[in-house]
Amino acid sequence: MLVIIILLTFIHICHSAVINPNNHHSAVISSGDHHFLKLPLHHINPLQTPSDAVISDSARLSVLLATLHRHPNLPLTSGAYAGAGQYFVTLHLGTPPQPLLLIADTGSDLIWVACSACRNDCNATRPPHSAFLARHSGSFCLHHCYDPACRLVPKPRPVGACNITRLHSPCRYEYSYADGSITNGFFAKETTSFNSTTGKLLQHDSLAFGCGFKISGPSVSGPSFNGAQGVMGLGRGPISFVTQLGRRFGDKFSYCLKDYTVAPPPTSYLMIGTNDRNPKMRYTPLTTNPLSSTFYYIGVQNVYVDNVKVRISPSVWDLDKMGNGGTIVDSGTTLTFLPDIAYRRILTAFRRRVNLPIPEGSPPNFDLCYNVSGINQRLSLPKLSFKLVGNSVFSPPFGNYFIDTAEDVKCLALQPVTSPGGFSVIGNLMQQGFLFEFDIGRSRLGFSRSGCSKSR
Repeated sequence: MLVIIILLTFIHICHSAVINPNNHHSAVISSGDHHFLKLPLHHINPLQTPSDAVISDSARLSVLLATLHRHPNLPLTSGAYAGAGQYFVTLHLGTPPQPLLLIADTGSDLIWVACSACRNDCNATRPPHSAFLARHSGSFCLHHCYDPACRLVPKPRPVGACNITRLHSPCRYEYSYADGSITNGFFAKETTSFNSTTGKLLQHDSLAFGCGFKISGPSVSGPSFNGAQGVMGLGRGPISFVTQLGRRFGDKFSYCLKDYTVAPPPTSYLMIGTNDRNPKMRYTPLTTNPLSSTFYYIGVQNVYVDNVKVRISPSVWDLDKMGNGGTIVDSGTTLTFLPDIAYRRILTAFRRRVNLPIPEGSPPNFDLCYNVSGINQRLSLPKLSFKLVGNSVFSPPFGNYFIDTAEDVKCLALQPVTSPGGFSVIGNLMQQGFLFEFDIGRSRLGFSRSGCSKSR
């Protein structure tokens, strides 16, 4: 607490109105009447060779699945904190800018970074760029506890009285996760810059974010966090990155997640706004859950294996009046999670169609694995398709749901949701190779394979 008190003596409190997504002066890329911000996405620990990819990805997935089985509710918050398969974006905070690596996560709202109150010789006590040095920025300020913006973040307990007459009464926040991990600190405001694909540093005058001084738990402080300094929340709530950038970018964003096991790994992109129209884009409505404003819910009607409908009651996919169930699209979750009854019937459909040997010592966390020794080059596996509301069909290639877990071993990368009230998650492995457009203004999700093959 002494560190926090010292910080407050050097940082001023900003008094502001509610977060206004239209009140900014960002530098943006313009093309005709379109405005967009294009940011490269990176995968952590780029893999050097295909053999390394098999070993490394298998190890990360083992950690991921072990965590999920210990904490079955983890997918109900965000899989970004499970430790495998995330995509990262570089954000520069402060004046002068300090580069930080954040997980790009559509399954959460809060933008937060690890913070430090260090003033002198900071690199001697911690690695460079491992935290945001608030006292090194000339534009950092804390939201006052009476600011309307402070109402938008969860508070630590017990919450002390907010004294409007005190200069140093900052807005405190505490964001917690299902496994007990937390980020706790001050809700602040800062000048923000981005490395764009044009090589220019683009500036956004004011971004509200969590400055975390207490970060604990395996999800956000252990080795599974893979060296990230925080999270860029891309959810639908009022404090998310995409909401704060606002209507100037057309209330939409998109990304193309490329296969990070390829060597060298191709560049993925996060596009805030849009610069062209894709005639091959297919759309499905986004559903709103009044009890969970963060997530991007879509409606699943049926599932097909090799174009044969799997016998699953449509009610299995429903979002009920209590906010339970439904299906979300999440860039921060690696694997895809489906209702247990749907998962079991899809599993049966695959077993009926695939006549390949079962490997000895199959990975314990996967229910369906095959030995593909000698047939990798001509391997063909059943096609999995999801019919969505709006008559659009999402049909990913089998490489998006059969993954290498060991040499010559492929496993079905689906997991069952067994917790009561749990919802389904379309994870980032299933999304690879598609351009996904989150059109918040028109409440719809678009997807297309044609927009992901080219550099946009």
